[in-house]
Amino acid sequence: MTRRAVSRVLVYLSLIAATALVLLPLAAVFLTSLKSEREMADGSGALALPDDPFHLDNYVTAFQDGRMLSAFGNTAVILVVAIGGTVLIGSMTAYAIDRFRFRFRALVLALFLIAALVPGVTTQVATFQIVNSFGMFDSLWAPIALYMGTDIVSIYIFLQFVRSIPVSLDESARIDGANAFTVYRKVIFPLLKPAIATVVIVKGITVYNDFYIPFLYMPSEDLGVISTSLFRFKGPFGAHWETISAGAILVIVPTLVVFLFLQRFIYNGFTRGATK
Repeated sequence: MTRRAVSRVLVYLSLIAATALVLLPLAAVFLTSLKSEREMADGSGALALPDDPFHLDNYVTAFQDGRMLSAFGNTAVILVVAIGGTVLIGSMTAYAIDRFRFRFRALVLALFLIAALVPGVTTQVATFQIVNSFGMFDSLWAPIALYMGTDIVSIYIFLQFVRSIPVSLDESARIDGANAFTVYRKVIFPLLKPAIATVVIVKGITVYNDFYIPFLYMPSEDLGVISTSLFRFKGPFGAHWETISAGAILVIVPTLVVFLFLQRFIYNGFTRGATK
């Protein structure tokens, strides 16, 4: 009983410590976003309470001068098109690999695995040249194409779920006269809802938080997304941490809200994908 009590205490202490490590930086950023320039100049601590808890001028400055509305619009377009393409390409690829027997099938699976293991930084020069040769540089199509074409993990998530669907369902549809595409559209795809939810959430958070691809392939200020718009505060607001913190909160809130509402789909999707 003593060992069990000690182990339980250690578990709770570790959970409290982990929670503090996650929440304290967020609390510091939030409290800083509510402080005035004078409070920051006086050197108040990061966790010190602001004099005016309703000081929202920093959020107005961050939203207007940072072009956050345009950034959210560009981010939404990239998210919708890229995630939709990822779901379509990933599910169709997984269906073709699992249900069809063709020459070099094992080689294709091995190449997918190799592509997932190759560090992305080693292919950036060639990737940039290809994107530029297609005329997609400095446009929304550059990140959309890169996000859709480099997600090997999504293919493997769909592949695990497709393998769990009985082949007898395909055979029944074939007896009724359905072709391969009809089987995918009316039988396979509707049964992939847990996998689709998992891919949409994980891919959406990745695209939403990504900084490198939009910064490299969309240098124009009119094509800024939320990550690059926040980065631009380093110029005129380089020392105004209260404004930078307000912009960070504007970026964090949408992701946090979506995650809190859809977290059960993430956990359930990963669990089911790992056990099937």
